Amino acid sequence: MVEHDGQARRFWSPAFTPSLSRPVIVVIMGVSGSGKTTVAALLAAALGCQFQEGDDLHPAVNVQKMHSGTPLTDADRLPWLQKIAKEVDGWRARGESAVVTCSALKRAYRKILIGDRSHVTLVYLKGSHDLIRRRMTARLEHFMPVALLDSQFSTLEEPTEDERPITVNIGTPPSDIAATIVQQLEQRDLVASRQQPAMSGSRI
Repeated sequence: MVEHDGQARRFWSPAFTPSLSRPVIVVIMGVSGSGKTTVAALLAAALGCQFQEGDDLHPAVNVQKMHSGTPLTDADRLPWLQKIAKEVDGWRARGESAVVTCSALKRAYRKILIGDRSHVTLVYLKGSHDLIRRRMTARLEHFMPVALLDSQFSTLEEPTEDERPITVNIGTPPSDIAATIVQQLEQRDLVASRQQPAMSGSRI
């Protein structure tokens, strides 16, 4: 498993240098077992920015519930989502790039995390129930029991076009997924930079 304690860079063999004209914050979403932590660590290493594991911000009571196989309620998740959103706002205020993981299964959750915040990009790691179940079975050390997978999928509201997600199928290696995300970020950055002069001119 890729570590995310500041040592993640050593696992990334850079085949390219990302070219972004402005800071970017990436929220990586998906059900448990979709590879959020691994991909986020690789992406942060490629971008040369910090990585925050969203699960580390869960209150202890939430972790205890998940350990016991009890699904979290929206009331349980609210302080957790607000804490992640506070981290995002801190990075934005400081003009920093960052990558953060969060299951963000419902649109309402993503509204809290992203909303109309500029330069925050949603990445959705998409995979089949069967593939993720097999992955979770092999991750015995993770606090999310396989029994909760059905609950995760029943809760999942896949992001819609208006949320402008980068959607990546998890059937490819994590390094390829991270590379695809970087390429998509670069394309969006290029489009935005080309549009900026026209937008500025229209105000005159």
